[in-house]
Amino acid sequence: MIALRRTSFDTTCRVEVEHSDEFLCAHVVLANDVAVGPGDCVRVHGAPISVGFGERRVVERAVTVERASTVTRLWTKFVGHFEMAELYEVSFSDRTTL
Repeated sequence: MIALRRTSFDTTCRVEVEHSDEFLCAHVVLANDVAVGPGDCVRVHGAPISVGFGERRVVERAVTVERASTVTRLWTKFVGHFEMAELYEVSFSDRTTL
């Protein structure tokens, strides 16, 4: 049953990590413009990347991409709509003190 099967493959990626007063971020860019869909898992291999304040590092790593099955992909899309609704509960208006 293909609808229940997960497939995986190995590739490489570029990990960009920055820790400064403007940014605290980490980005993973997969080689060959591999697209990641709902329910897919990406595992980056290697030791943790440590970055001091004011530094930025770019590291090449091996990754394993595990594609979601058709059922998992549909379930993730369905549940994602309810998770998105939680964001509607957040208010970004100013609070004034009395």
